[in-house]
Amino acid sequence: MTLEFGEILATPRNALCLKLRETARRGRRLLAAIECRLEKRRSRRKLSDLTDDELRDIGLTRAQATAETSKSWFWF
Repeated sequence: MTLEFGEILATPRNALCLKLRETARRGRRLLAAIECRLEKRRSRRKLSDLTDDELRDIGLTRAQATAETSKSWFWF
């Protein structure tokens, strides 16, 4: 929510603090979502670097690993 300068001056201090806190919460949630997606991307890249023996140790085939690493980083 965007406030104009005149609205800021007319807004009681508590209401302004609540709006700022809500904006901060939304920002933190957005950053957390981005970090989660980037972590998945990092994990998929590491998966693609594993050898066949290492994949077998974690119970995956090369085809399963390839299918996982070919997914878009944006989607879960």
